Amino acid sequence: MSYRRGQFWQPDVTVACVVVRDGRLLMVEEQVGGRLVLNQPAGHLEPDESLLEAARRETLEETGWEVEPTAFIGAYQWTAPDASAGGSGRHYLRMAFAADPIRHDPARTLDEGIVRALWLSPGELSADAARHRSPLVWRVVEDFLAGRRHPLDAVQQA
Repeated sequence: MSYRRGQFWQPDVTVACVVVRDGRLLMVEEQVGGRLVLNQPAGHLEPDESLLEAARRETLEETGWEVEPTAFIGAYQWTAPDASAGGSGRHYLRMAFAADPIRHDPARTLDEGIVRALWLSPGELSADAARHRSPLVWRVVEDFLAGRRHPLDAVQQA
């Protein structure tokens, strides 16, 4: 899709957290477009919210886990397939963070569309690539496993 000069365009800014406990990754299983997919705890940045606040909030809302971000993994850009291919054609800019699990509230109601939170080994997640919500799911985990970490102050709010 191309945009002409003067047209308004804005990507969807999202945050995602890679949370590891006992060698397993905190993931969500969610209903999207009639499919049951896997994703990191992730979601959209809200107005007047910092990226770190969004990462904490989205993880809590989608998994019931309070987390504390420890590092910035990276910024990732992806365009979903367009409507003719069954997608939205939307452009995403994902800010990914590593985070430590702090405490879990098993009674917390999870966000609409989230079926459950689960802990998967990297091998289990990789083997189920056909169910990843987007290619960013594995790319972020792959970078995390490779040791890619940046200090949190690499992400600033003015």
